[in-house]
Amino acid sequence: MASLLAVGSASMSAHADEGMWQPHQLQEISGKLKQAGLELDPTQMENLDQFPMNAIISLGGCTASFLSEQGLVVTNHHCAYGSIQYNSNEDNNLLEQGFVAKSLSEELQAAPGSRVYVTESLTNVTEKITGAIPSSTQGKAYFDAIEKNQKTLVAECETSQDYRCEVFSFHGGLEYFLIKQLAIRDVRLVYAPPSSIGKFGGDTDNWMWPRHTGDWSFYRAYVNKDGQPADYSKDNVPFKPKAFLKVNASGVEENDYVMVLGYPGRTNRYRTVEEVKNQFTWVYPTAKRYREEYIDVIKNTAPAQSEARIKYESTLAGLANYAKNYGSMVESFHKGDMLERKEKELAALKTWINTSKKRQRQYGKTLAELDNLIAQGQSHQKRDLILAYIARTNMYSVAKRLYRLAHEKNKPDAERKKGYQERDMNRFTQAMKRVNRRYDATVDKAVLAHFIAQYAKFPAEQRNSVFDKFFGISKNFDAKKLATKLDKMHSSTELDQEAVRLAWMNKSVEEFKASNDPYIQFAVSQYEHDRKLEKQDEALAGQLAQIRPQYMAAMIAFKQSKGEPVYADANSSLRITYGNVKGYSPQDGITATPFTTLEGMLAKYVAGDHEFDLFDNIRTAIKNKNYGAYYRESLGSVPVNYLSTLDITGGNSGSPTLNGKGEFVGLVFDGVYESIIGDWDYDAKLNRAIHTSVPFMLWTMENVDNAQNIVDELTIVK
Repeated sequence: MASLLAVGSASMSAHADEGMWQPHQLQEISGKLKQAGLELDPTQMENLDQFPMNAIISLGGCTASFLSEQGLVVTNHHCAYGSIQYNSNEDNNLLEQGFVAKSLSEELQAAPGSRVYVTESLTNVTEKITGAIPSSTQGKAYFDAIEKNQKTLVAECETSQDYRCEVFSFHGGLEYFLIKQLAIRDVRLVYAPPSSIGKFGGDTDNWMWPRHTGDWSFYRAYVNKDGQPADYSKDNVPFKPKAFLKVNASGVEENDYVMVLGYPGRTNRYRTVEEVKNQFTWVYPTAKRYREEYIDVIKNTAPAQSEARIKYESTLAGLANYAKNYGSMVESFHKGDMLERKEKELAALKTWINTSKKRQRQYGKTLAELDNLIAQGQSHQKRDLILAYIARTNMYSVAKRLYRLAHEKNKPDAERKKGYQERDMNRFTQAMKRVNRRYDATVDKAVLAHFIAQYAKFPAEQRNSVFDKFFGISKNFDAKKLATKLDKMHSSTELDQEAVRLAWMNKSVEEFKASNDPYIQFAVSQYEHDRKLEKQDEALAGQLAQIRPQYMAAMIAFKQSKGEPVYADANSSLRITYGNVKGYSPQDGITATPFTTLEGMLAKYVAGDHEFDLFDNIRTAIKNKNYGAYYRESLGSVPVNYLSTLDITGGNSGSPTLNGKGEFVGLVFDGVYESIIGDWDYDAKLNRAIHTSVPFMLWTMENVDNAQNIVDELTIVK
């Protein structure tokens, strides 16, 4: 199978700027890169030790990049939101006021568990993961074999806690790569504009164009005096990266070449027809409703500006972001013809397979077997989805994680589940420390009561009998009885205390079983049944891990036979996407230009509106046309945001936008409403990424936020 992927895609014509390319593929598409406007050598960009790849970093969920030799890191405001929130309270609300450290000593510790990951190597380990597994191995045994091989490689790679290694699956398990990253764990907040800039437009403008959002913030990475990662200490010094990006103050013009280097999360371009139908007709609509209800419960329980609301602002932002995302997914699905094209592609794939006896022998049973396994996985999705939202509450998840840890600690480290090995304990500890910054008992109870009441309406065969027994759920559901039980659980538990949570990390299974803490009792009551369901899921995952690669091998060979692009779905590993600055036409009669300006931002201003309010200083600067060096004659103002044809998704947030020379010209932070379905389907006419422009960043830092010291640290070119 590996040889199939080795067939060069250079001869294939990618549609427009479609594709999230792995670094080792750049030479294959070098002609298209050069044609689009790349001035750097694509071969050089394949090397992670060379510029610009060694300036690109991961935050574990978002992307970022180094902008100075002193470890200065730039990312999106919404990626740093948790750290801004962590350092905020009613008396000193940095979300509202913004924050600028005038010196190194004023920089604030980021939220516990914050990391800067510097990718050092990617190694193809397919043979070591699946090549040695006997062909007779099936189901859960196959799942366990893959997991064991992954753990072995990771253990060999992680020579100390200074490194984080992970094995990533590509093409549904057709290939595996081991990725090694330096893990810097002393991360500090340097600068964040107020939310009136960093989150301007709020949920209303989210995923929309025109956009006027200053979605950026700065961190700094610190190490010990020997240059090695270390826990937070006043004696630590700024990390010195091997490379950092120069900042182009002129930004970009229409049609300019741009590229984004980052860590896109997940795409699903190669999913089956049945998976597409299920996702868009049930999963997304239901998840959207759950998220909107979750938001309503929080807002109705925690008044605006209250301590409780501040604790949940980051949660609200995440819920709202994806609720709107899912809504657009569904709307675009019903408007477009993706399903029809998927069905035609499936029919063509079957015809292609059946016209060759060799292909029939290779892939003849694959499609039917895959559809059967997918159907099995969907059989309890109603129960699984609502329980997943219930599990987002704090005490519920904390208790379960702590009790699982007690069990896992009885095993040799290599046999523990991922997330519970010694390599994970620092992260685990930091997660336990973060709880109180994002927890309020009244909100927690309200969310649980809301979703458990919905869950109780499910037919018995769609529920979890052990969960039902603990909460007393039967045909005659009693909401008042549930509320009383939740009140007692939250008033009696001690897991809302940091010291108690940390102490439970070192207690035995027997001590958990003997505990009178109601949430500990809950975790104990659910454990055996949870493990039974987990084993069933793993058996199914093992079967899918054998069939999905066969399906992908057939799909890749089929696409290659037609000269179509072959790139792996996004999986949070380092990718490159390229394109040009360009507007679009979202519907007949409307053409969206690729730039917005300061005047457009001022036009949206609404006094006292938490989404569209602006401080006096920025309004005054715009009214007085105080553009400074960042005036763009073609726009008659300063460019704020711009559009490009780049193929991006979640995880790309905070990714640096570079020009053909590899200079920093902005930050990608969103996509237009019509392109949200791009996780599943790329449309060259409608897929557009939204970027914050460098001129706007510099203009704000100099003229609004008084952050000249940070500007002076940058290497600025024009």
